[in-house]
Amino acid sequence: MAEQKESSVLFSLKELMNLEEDRIKQEESEKEAAARQEAEAKAAAERAAREAEEARLRSAEEQRRSEEQRRREEEAHLEAMRQAEIEKARAETEHRARMEALASQQAHEQELAKHKHDKHKKRLQITIGIVSAVLVIGGITTAVLVVQHNQEQEKKAAQLEAQRQATEAKLDKLQNQFEDARKKETQLRKSLANAKDEAERKKIEDQLAKAKKEREQAGRAMRTTGSSPKKSGGAPAKKCKPGDPMCGSL
Repeated sequence: MAEQKESSVLFSLKELMNLEEDRIKQEESEKEAAARQEAEAKAAAERAAREAEEARLRSAEEQRRSEEQRRREEEAHLEAMRQAEIEKARAETEHRARMEALASQQAHEQELAKHKHDKHKKRLQITIGIVSAVLVIGGITTAVLVVQHNQEQEKKAAQLEAQRQATEAKLDKLQNQFEDARKKETQLRKSLANAKDEAERKKIEDQLAKAKKEREQAGRAMRTTGSSPKKSGGAPAKKCKPGDPMCGSL
């Protein structure tokens, strides 16, 4: 009976020891699990912090690039406006200079034509007097020549005036075309700075290139029109025989 009781006590002690070992193992397992969770949470927090910092740095860099791009576009826009104003002032100055030179040249040509006309008229009148005293038929012939000569001089003077007016009208038209193209180019540069996407930017760049080409063509046409040589209104000098009363070189 005593042995049976002792065996029961030993069994109970062994069970208690087993239970204690199980409890200790469970606590250690729980501690390890908690440590793993803590380590994983710490790693996750560090990873999240690192990713957040990287995202912040990327955002800051993107903002910096965007600001830099806007700054460059604004500088380009201001430079384009400055160049456009310079080009406008230069074109206006050239236009005024060409018009003044053209007016001066044509006034000089008209004065020369008038002077030549008066000189020829005077000489022909003297010739008419001389020839009339010698021969009536010669006087009549001379009178006819004088009338024809006067008509030719008046016709040439009218042609010179018409040519001057046509040239001035053409230059005014080219100036208007130049100004329209320049204004369009300036507006397109503003639109280019505010383009929303690449497709719109490409479209505006094509239109801008076309407007620039039109402006340059108008400028070249203005320079060509303003600098083209003018034909003299006088007839080529005739070679006269000495003593010829019908020659205007006397």
